[in-house]
Amino acid sequence: MRILGVIPARYASSRFPGKPLADICGKSMIQRVYKRVTATPVLDHVVVATDDERIVAHVNDFGGNCLLTRTDHRNGTSRCLEVVQILEQQHDYFDVVVNIQGDEPFIKPAQIEQLAVLFNDENTQIGSLINRITDTNDLWNSNVVKVVRNLNGEAIYFSRQPIPFLRDIPADDWPKKATFYRHMGLYAYRTDILKKINQLTPTFLEQSEKLEQLCWLENGYNIKLGVTDYSGIGIDSPEDLAKLINNPCD
Repeated sequence: MRILGVIPARYASSRFPGKPLADICGKSMIQRVYKRVTATPVLDHVVVATDDERIVAHVNDFGGNCLLTRTDHRNGTSRCLEVVQILEQQHDYFDVVVNIQGDEPFIKPAQIEQLAVLFNDENTQIGSLINRITDTNDLWNSNVVKVVRNLNGEAIYFSRQPIPFLRDIPADDWPKKATFYRHMGLYAYRTDILKKINQLTPTFLEQSEKLEQLCWLENGYNIKLGVTDYSGIGIDSPEDLAKLINNPCD
């Protein structure tokens, strides 16, 4: 099984323009992500996918692989597909594609390995990781995406609201009475499934919650979920980056 790692990296972020090039203790964010992703042996090839020449030049400068992609992509999933199409034109084929967020400079290689293991099950079409929620504030934060799964470890539903609802239990006690999971936003897809889900029309649930994975579920695709102990440190704004000043850098 050949596995491709793709790191989508847009320059024109509304909340943080130029985010991939932001400096973190002497290295750019995208360089830190790339370094950690390439540290895992399960990936046969890793490429940064961007729509900006400045990011291309920077990735080339530190010796990374980068492809210039279109500017009209709706999301990272679509950008991953373009990378696959470019590589297939060069007769380079992959069985699984891992979509790695470009704003996770402290991603752990073990997470990618854990994600890859999900595809040892031939029935897995899409894979992702989840992490247990223990903080009540996170549980009620609409920016923290929650998920419930079936007995086979597959996603049933994702929501910005807490799920499941615990009837007759005070809200502050919910994390003590049940296990809640956050979605980590790290995806992997079998290549043929990646091609199919990019042809789907946005659904009502996807548009309601602004979560693309709901469209996949509505159309009958399965999403296998692995549980990780690492909650991640995503950078969505300059304020998030400023908080890292007190954290040690490697």
